[in-house]
Amino acid sequence: MASVNKVILVGNCGRDPEIRYLPSGQPVASVSIATSSRRKDRNSGEMVEDTQWHRVTFYDRLAEIAGEYLKKGRPVYVEGRLKYGKYTGQDGIERNTVDIIATELQLLGNREGMGAPSEDGGYAPRAATPAPARSASAPASRPAPQTTPAPAASGFEDMDDDIPF
Repeated sequence: MASVNKVILVGNCGRDPEIRYLPSGQPVASVSIATSSRRKDRNSGEMVEDTQWHRVTFYDRLAEIAGEYLKKGRPVYVEGRLKYGKYTGQDGIERNTVDIIATELQLLGNREGMGAPSEDGGYAPRAATPAPARSASAPASRPAPQTTPAPAASGFEDMDDDIPF
């Protein structure tokens, strides 16, 4: 039976990314992302905001993009998978960790501070993922309208396009 380990977060960066490099030279970026939800308290009737913090890790090209474009407070969309771990603290107590290994990143919000536009008119990569099933580039530009005159009539204009091959 197949299984799924997928996380989608839409939140705000809690701090600037920390970039480090593995001995192989592979870049790794770590960031914390805050997600908030609001609910009405049963007893007082007041709106209560609940904020959860998520540790997100980016690898390879995604780490480079995160390091360049993510900043504290910036809204972001992240897709990834959960990774559980354990470690023993300096006090000898074993603790559990939950990390999100990012597979896709999309910057949200306005484009302030993004620099000059690129060749295709975009400012920054909208999405980046190593998976070939998803497009990692900016939306394709539309082809320029043709300025050549229409071809001369050939007598086939009234034929249906229902040709079976």
